[in-house]
Amino acid sequence: MNKILFILHYPPPVHGAAIMGKYIKESHIINNKFITKFIRLGTTNNFNERQRTTLHKIIRFAKLILRCFTTNFIFNPDLIYMSISSKGMGFYKDALIILILKVTGRKFIYHFHNKGVRTRQDKWLDNILYKIIFKNADVILLSQHLYTDIEKYVPENRVHYCSNGIPEISIENDRLRYDKEIVNILFFSNLIESKGVFVLLEACNILKEKQLLFRCIFAGVEGDITADNFYKRVNVLNLSDYVEYLGSKYGKDKEDLFLTIDIFAHPTFEDCSPLVLIEAMQYSLPIISTYEGGIPDIIEDRANGFLVNQLNSEAVADKLEFLIKNPEMRKKMGETGRQKYLEQFTLNKFEKQISNILEISIKK
Repeated sequence: MNKILFILHYPPPVHGAAIMGKYIKESHIINNKFITKFIRLGTTNNFNERQRTTLHKIIRFAKLILRCFTTNFIFNPDLIYMSISSKGMGFYKDALIILILKVTGRKFIYHFHNKGVRTRQDKWLDNILYKIIFKNADVILLSQHLYTDIEKYVPENRVHYCSNGIPEISIENDRLRYDKEIVNILFFSNLIESKGVFVLLEACNILKEKQLLFRCIFAGVEGDITADNFYKRVNVLNLSDYVEYLGSKYGKDKEDLFLTIDIFAHPTFEDCSPLVLIEAMQYSLPIISTYEGGIPDIIEDRANGFLVNQLNSEAVADKLEFLIKNPEMRKKMGETGRQKYLEQFTLNKFEKQISNILEISIKK
């Protein structure tokens, strides 16, 4: 059996790449097909800690480098899988680990859950590092829409595409959502401005002015938008009777929340392939999002939701109004999304696809 060293994110903290890393680490399909070792790539234990450089993080990073080096030497893998950052300090840290391990002549495959290489490729240091780390390495992308981000450094014959997938759940409660007087809208992500938090609030303000009956619920960890910042904007727009922030939700609390929702909104303007959109499809929710990253692979406009241009609160409000007024369309789009999830985005399909990609990469 071939040996693979996985250097990847898994919780804590909880974010898309960490969740997928957890699924890989726990995959029976992958662990039965290969001899595996896993190293947690992160140096933080919560989301806010990611924004700061601390002595504890520096010590953790030094220990991480040492563990990667010694495990690589002792384990002697046929392939090193690494879930790397595309830019910024996260990339520099990942690049240092890769440079140290590349000296041993290992095969590498990188799995990107973010994008941004193209925005940094003209910087002299980044350009040099990209050339070195991408040389002779394979890459896994979440969507063909994302290839332009790395095309300067990686030929197409070294690129593999694999959509995310999540575990199947049984949804027995039909929620009777289609006869409700007040429609519930959900935003479920970290409170980060680029996820479209304020765009959605502006859209809610438009809906309020039109005297539509709705409730918009925000859930997720505070990011560059704090709860205070959030409620200041809510108060300015006079939306306190329409908008609520619940903080982070996990496990059963998260499931119960999704079961009360009628429409899912994610008007992001900086994203790759949000896992939460697949979760919304699993719960048969119509989705409103944007033409960003690999999102068009998940949402087919006018089939299982709507795609609008980025930073366009009027367009978001227009689609929300349509779905609020058309419960049968909410039902139809939600059912279409649920079927698409079952056909393309289950965890089983993800595990099999990743396993095949790893096997192909080893044999190259």
